[in-house]
Amino acid sequence: MRYFIFRNYTIEPFFKGFEANFSGYEDVSFIDDTADAYIWCYFMPYKLNNDIIVEEIAHYGDMLNMVYSNIKKDKTFIVFTIDNLYSLNYVTSKTVLEDAVIAYNQEIYAMTEYVNVKIIDIRNFFREFSTEQLIDWKYYFLSQMPINPKLVPRFSKWFSRQLEVLAMKRKKCIVLDLDNTLWAGILGEDGADGIKMGEDYPGNVYRFFQAYLLELSRMGIILAVCSKNNESDVFTVWENHPDILLKKDNFTVYRINWNNKADNIREIAMELNIGLDSMVFIDDNPAERELIKQALPDVCVPEFPAHPYMYPIFIKQLTDNYFSAYTLTQEDLLKTQQYKNNAERKHYKNQFTDMDTYLRSLDIMLTVEKLNEFNKARFAQMTQKTNQFNLTTRRYTETEIQSIAANGGLVYGLRVKDKFGDNGLTGLMIVLIEKETAYIDTLLLSCRILGKEIEYMFVKYILSKLKETGIQQVRASYIKTAKNGQVEKFYESIGFMLRKISQDSIDYELIIENKEFSLPDIYTVEDLCGNE
Repeated sequence: MRYFIFRNYTIEPFFKGFEANFSGYEDVSFIDDTADAYIWCYFMPYKLNNDIIVEEIAHYGDMLNMVYSNIKKDKTFIVFTIDNLYSLNYVTSKTVLEDAVIAYNQEIYAMTEYVNVKIIDIRNFFREFSTEQLIDWKYYFLSQMPINPKLVPRFSKWFSRQLEVLAMKRKKCIVLDLDNTLWAGILGEDGADGIKMGEDYPGNVYRFFQAYLLELSRMGIILAVCSKNNESDVFTVWENHPDILLKKDNFTVYRINWNNKADNIREIAMELNIGLDSMVFIDDNPAERELIKQALPDVCVPEFPAHPYMYPIFIKQLTDNYFSAYTLTQEDLLKTQQYKNNAERKHYKNQFTDMDTYLRSLDIMLTVEKLNEFNKARFAQMTQKTNQFNLTTRRYTETEIQSIAANGGLVYGLRVKDKFGDNGLTGLMIVLIEKETAYIDTLLLSCRILGKEIEYMFVKYILSKLKETGIQQVRASYIKTAKNGQVEKFYESIGFMLRKISQDSIDYELIIENKEFSLPDIYTVEDLCGNE
C-alpha cells in the first residue's frame, strides 16, 4: 500500500517503514493520483497567540474538505484527529482552544458518512505519555518535529495496529486459565467456597475481569477455557458460586483436564476450526505461558499482570493489541452463538452414516445477494480475515469493492442458515467481466460452513447465472499462501481445466457456453440479486 500524506510538520520519521510520499507543509495544491490511499496527519500549531491558533485550526478544516473533494472516492482517506499538547491559558475562564479542537474533531468524525473516510484518534496514542515525553523542544526548533522522535518505534507499532483495526482484523478467540486468572485461589486446594470473586479485594478484581470477558463475548470474541483442574469441580463453581459472572454457557469450548495445555489448545483450535494465530492465551503461570510460546508460536501469549490490581491496565492492553475493531458487523456480534451452533451440528452429524441424509436433515438455506450498503463492510472484512478457503487471498477495503462493482464487476455474497441457526454472510465471490469472458477475482468461504459441500453449490450457482448473461468462458486462479493449501485442487474438482502452472499459482479455464450445471435439491436457494 502506497500512501500520500498531507502534513503541516516534519513527520517523515514516524512513517518510516511505510511506503509513503509527503506533501509540503500545509500544501494541498498537489494530490498524488498514483497513491493507493491518502493520510491527513495535521498537528495543532505551537504558537503563542490563541486567536491565531483557532483561526489556523479552522483553516485546517477548510483545507481538509478541499482535499477530500478532489481525491478519488474509491481510495481510502485516513484522517487523524488533533489534540492540544501545548498551550498557554492567558485567561483561564475561556476555552477557545478546547472549543476549536472539539469543533475540528467533530467535523472530522462527521466525515465518516463517506465510506472511504476512516478516522484514527491520535489522542489514544498521546494518552500513554506525559507532555514532557511527547514533545522534545530541541527537535521541534531544529527540524519542526511536533512530537519527540524517540517515540518513533512506539508510534510505528501503534499505527500498524490502527491499520489492522481499520481492516477489521482482530483475534477471534481468548483461551483462559481458571485458577488465579478468572478467580483468586486454587480450586483444587481452596475448594469452591475458598476461591474469591466477591466485592472485596482481590475478588472484586477478578469480577472486573470477568465483566470485561462478558463484553468481549458480546462483541463476538469466542471464550474458551484451558485449565488443569477436575472438570466436576469447575462445573460446581459455574453452577453454584454466587459471585461468578461467567457460567458454563458463556464458554464455547473448554478443556478441563490434566493434559498438556499445548495439546489442549490445538484441540480447541480444531474444534472451532480456526487458526492458532487467531487465539490469545491468558494464564497466570509463567511456565505454562512459556510452553505455549515455544510449542505454539502462532498463539499470542501476553504477559500476565504482576498484581491483581493491575488488571485494568492489562485489559486495556488486550483490547488495544488484539480485540479492538473499527466497526462491528452483524456476523461479528453473532459469532459466539454461531460457533456454539457448529458444535451442535458436529454432535448431530455423528448420528448419521449417510452424508446426503445428514445434509437433507439440516434444512440448509442458501441466500445469494449482491453488494449493497448493508453488506459492504462484511464483504471487506471477509477479504481481510479469511485465509484457509480463499483461492487468491486478495485483501480489499469497502471502497475498493464498491469501485469493482461500479466498474462492472459482480460481487456476490452467500448467507447460510440451517435448523441449528444462522451463520450469516460467510461466502464471497468477486467476478470481473470482459466481453464474453468472466474472471473469478476472489472466491472465499468461512471455514465454519465447510464440510457440507456448500462451496460447490455456491460456485455452480454463480456459474449458471454467468451463463444466463451470455458469458462463454470463465477463468480463475489459485494463488498459493501459507494457509490455503486445502483449496489448491478446488477448481479441478469442479471441472476447470489447467491453463498455466507457475511456482506460486495455477490458472484455470472453464468453457460454460454449452455446459449444464446440475444443482442438487439438498439445499434451498434464495436469490436476492434481482435481474442482472
